Amino acid sequence: MKPLPICLSFFVICLNSVAAESPTTNAPPVVVTPEYVNQLSEELLRTHPALGAARARVAAAQAATEAVRTWDDPMLRLGGMFAEKEMRAEDGDLLYGVEQKLPLFGKPRSERRVMEAEAARELAVSNYQFQQLRRDLAQALFTAALAERTVEVGEEDLSWLDLMVASLDARYRVGEVSQVWLLRLQNDRAKRSDQLTTDLRQLEHGRFTLNRLLNRDPSTRWPRLALPPLAKPVVYSERLVQLSRSGEPRLKVFDRELAQGAAAVEAARRRRWPDVVVGAESRNFSGTGDWRQAEVMLGFSVPLGNRAKYRAEVNREQAKRQVVELQRADYDLGLREEVHLLTVKIDAARREAMLYRDQIIPRSELALASAQTAWAAGRGMLLDLLEARRMLLEARLMHARALAEQYQMLSELVLCCGLADLEALEMIGAQPDLPEATPKPSHEN
Repeated sequence: MKPLPICLSFFVICLNSVAAESPTTNAPPVVVTPEYVNQLSEELLRTHPALGAARARVAAAQAATEAVRTWDDPMLRLGGMFAEKEMRAEDGDLLYGVEQKLPLFGKPRSERRVMEAEAARELAVSNYQFQQLRRDLAQALFTAALAERTVEVGEEDLSWLDLMVASLDARYRVGEVSQVWLLRLQNDRAKRSDQLTTDLRQLEHGRFTLNRLLNRDPSTRWPRLALPPLAKPVVYSERLVQLSRSGEPRLKVFDRELAQGAAAVEAARRRRWPDVVVGAESRNFSGTGDWRQAEVMLGFSVPLGNRAKYRAEVNREQAKRQVVELQRADYDLGLREEVHLLTVKIDAARREAMLYRDQIIPRSELALASAQTAWAAGRGMLLDLLEARRMLLEARLMHARALAEQYQMLSELVLCCGLADLEALEMIGAQPDLPEATPKPSHEN
C-alpha cells in the first residue's frame, strides 16, 4: 500500500467531516415551538378565507336573531259601502280600520330562542374550523421542518459522496481499487443526487402548503425551520378523557345543535296556539264627512283541522333532535378510543426518537468513524464504510421522523382536548422529560 494515497484518503475524510458540520447558511433556523405556532395561528385567523366565511355566517345568524319581530306590522284597512243614499248616510259609507296581531303565548320569544341557538351553533362551528385549521397549520410546520432536515441530511451525504468519489477515483488511477467499486460509488452518488432533488421538491411543496394555509402569495419565502426538542410524555388517564369530553370542539357543536333542537321543539309546540288579532273599525258618511259608528273586534285562529299537522311538526323537530343526540353519543364513545390511540402513538414516537438519539445514532457514528479510520489506513473494506454511512443517515432521518410524528400526534391531541396550544398539555399532567435516575451500586462487605 502506497503511503500517499492513504494520507490523501484520510485527509479527504477529515475534510468531509468538517464540511458536514459547517452550516449551509449563516441564518439560524427557526424552531417550530408552540409560541411560533400561536403567532402564525393569529395570522391564520385573520387571513384564511374559510374562517372569514365562518365569521360571516356567525354575523348572519346574529342578524337573524335581531330580525325576529315581537310585534308584527299593523294591518290598515280602507273601504267603502255601495247602497242607497239614505242607508249610506245613516250607516256611513267610508270605512277605515286597523288590525294588530298580539304577541301572545310566547311565540316571538320561542322563535328568537331558535335564532339565538342557531347563532351559538355557528359560533361553535367557527371555533371548530379554527381548531382544525390550527392543527393543520401545526402539522404542516412540522412536516416542513422534517423536509428541511431531510434535505440537510441529503446535502451532507451528497458532499460526502462527492469527496469519496474523488478519493476513490484517485486510488483507482494508481491501481489500489478496482473499477467496480468506483462505478458503484458513482451510482450511489447519482441516486443520492436524484433523491435530493425529490426532497427539495417536497420541501418546496411544504412551503407552498404553508403559504396556502396562511393565504399568502405562493412564492413567499420562508426561513429555515427546525424541529423542536423531544416533547414531554403524555400518559393516558381519566382526567385526559374528561378534559377531551368537556373541551373537544366537535362535541361543543353537538351541544349547540341540541340546544337549537330543544328551542325548535318548543317553537313547534307554541305554533299550535291560536293567533290573536285585535282590530278597530270606524265609519263616516262621505257626503258630509260626519262620523257614524265605530267597531272593536277580537279575532283568533282555530287550529282544529290542522291539529295532526302541528303534531307532526313537533314530532319532526323531536326526531331531528334525537338524531343529534345519537350522533353525539356515538362521537363521545369514539373519543375515548381516539384519545387512547393518540397517547399510544405519541409514546411510541417518543420512545423511537429517544432510541435513535441515545443509542442508535451514537453507535452509528462510532461505527462510521471506525470504518473511516480502517479504510483510510488500508485495513478496512469500502463496503463496510458505505454500510456504516447508510446506517448513520437512516438513523438521523428516523430520529427526525419520530420527532415530527410525535408533535403531529400532539397537535391531534390538542384538537381533541380543545386546548389553546401545545404548552397547555401541562394541564393534563404531562411529566417533564428528565433522564432516568441511575441506580447506585450496592457495596457488600
